[in-house]
Amino acid sequence: MDIVVMSRVLFGSSMGFHIIYATIGVGLPIMIILAEIMYWIKKDKDYALMARRWTKGFAILLAVSIASGTIVAVLLSLLFPNFMEIVGQVISLPFQLEIFAFLIEAVFMSIYLYAADRLPQGLRVLSIFFVAMGATASAILITDVHAWMNTPAGFEMTESGAIINVNVMEAFFNPSFVVTAIHVTLSAYMTVAFLVASIAAIRLMKRHISNEERAYHKKALMISLYLGAAMSLGTAINGHETAQMLHEQNPRKLAAAEGLFETTTYAPLSVGGYTSLEDGRVKYAIEIPYALSFLAGDRFDTEVIGLNEFPEELWPPLYVHILFNVMVGIGTLLIALSFLALFWKVVLKKDFPGWMLGLLVVGGPLSVIAIEAGWCFSCIGRQPWTITDVLPTADAATKSSSVSILLFTFLTLYVVLLFVTGFVMRYYFKRNPVEKDLAAQ
Repeated sequence: MDIVVMSRVLFGSSMGFHIIYATIGVGLPIMIILAEIMYWIKKDKDYALMARRWTKGFAILLAVSIASGTIVAVLLSLLFPNFMEIVGQVISLPFQLEIFAFLIEAVFMSIYLYAADRLPQGLRVLSIFFVAMGATASAILITDVHAWMNTPAGFEMTESGAIINVNVMEAFFNPSFVVTAIHVTLSAYMTVAFLVASIAAIRLMKRHISNEERAYHKKALMISLYLGAAMSLGTAINGHETAQMLHEQNPRKLAAAEGLFETTTYAPLSVGGYTSLEDGRVKYAIEIPYALSFLAGDRFDTEVIGLNEFPEELWPPLYVHILFNVMVGIGTLLIALSFLALFWKVVLKKDFPGWMLGLLVVGGPLSVIAIEAGWCFSCIGRQPWTITDVLPTADAATKSSSVSILLFTFLTLYVVLLFVTGFVMRYYFKRNPVEKDLAAQ
């Protein structure tokens, strides 16, 4: 395997592993806030118990998230040293600020974890609010660097490769920063909501649980569904803004996402299928007339630039169409599922049947797949560039032959960490079942 390819595989797998924990770390504090607010309003101890139990799980996952995040940062320097040289000169500010965001998260997490029972209700909510603020700020700041890689700004590069005319704030507030930050935040909240809903649905499908435990999980499920419905809809609206940003800033990536070869007005949106280079189109797709033009410019006659306007060697891999479809398709299914479940419970006032609980169980894993597909699309869709139209990935990567050793070592480590995390979570919550905590209230 080529060294550049190995570097990409290693860093991609590291990010794929870390993003699961990072996403949960961003979204779970919001769930805890909602549980605390419900306890404050209703004085129902079940909500306080939810907050406590979710906090225990959050603490376990946060430890792995910190470790995997550190690995990602180190690997970025080892695998792409030429990229980091430019980062240090232009876009280091988000990394510096992220330290303070993490500090806020860690300090208030300690306060909430060890002193919540001694605090007035208002201060409890305030402390977990700062945890959520720090976690979200960390994600946004790190995402800012990713956004800058897609839409670089705030510097110029001479023919010799020297960086000049650096504008730190222009780099920080690059053209895709706002839309990308919102997308990452909303999708993290959405993912955790569906993961919690999935766990609650699993418990509700069990027949031999007490009425108290059943009531507890129903309350957890409803919080998750309200948040999941709102965030999935918000993510979809933001996805429309993302398409417009790509149309303006990176039309090559948008064309690859939709398998569009020829520049077209009234361009259709291709759903499903795969992009065929030989046929110059997406095969076996369902086409929605004019929809891509509308997504790109809010007009059905918007001209969408095709791949043939660019040299073929600068095209992203054509399979990004599949990644894009997985992300959008799952997001659409989650919107439908959450609103159907809320309609069933709130409007029809019926208990969830087994088939609907089964769908909600599947919703959690699907949301994680959507997150992974979205990150893969965003990063792979930028190829062959590490910094779009500035630094090719082949020039950014290391030339060291030791990458193969790192690849094997870290892939093994990630598998071990996944099993260890699952074991620790299962061990803790099996020794501390919810029925035991409910009986102690």
